[in-house]
Amino acid sequence: MAKYLLLKHYRGAPASVNDVPMDQWTPEEVTAHIKYMQDFAERLEATGEFVEHRPLSPGGTFVRSDGEGRPPVTDGPFAETKDLIAGWTIIDVDSYERAIELAGELSAAPGAGGKPVQEWLEVRPIMTVPPTITE
Repeated sequence: MAKYLLLKHYRGAPASVNDVPMDQWTPEEVTAHIKYMQDFAERLEATGEFVEHRPLSPGGTFVRSDGEGRPPVTDGPFAETKDLIAGWTIIDVDSYERAIELAGELSAAPGAGGKPVQEWLEVRPIMTVPPTITE
């Protein structure tokens, strides 16, 4: 089994087919979208392929060390994940092909007008800890 991260983007990926921002959806459309996501997770829990999924709130700050004894530096002149990433799902599957298949299903969540969003999801393998080398 290998773990994969399925990233949902606000921007930075090609536009989805049903490209209506979620803040313009009706409450019923939002509810249907969330229910689809919950049903997806429940189905994968039953097969042992689901690890977790989380939506992200729009707020966030980049932070980096500015050296010992100095206050951290926050934000900067770059795109922030709060502007780019809407949330993620982590799956644990037998193959890359299965990860792609599930990303396609997740992309079909309903959106505006009840039509599938058909958003682009980024599929990234999660690195595992390399084995310890012993002599």
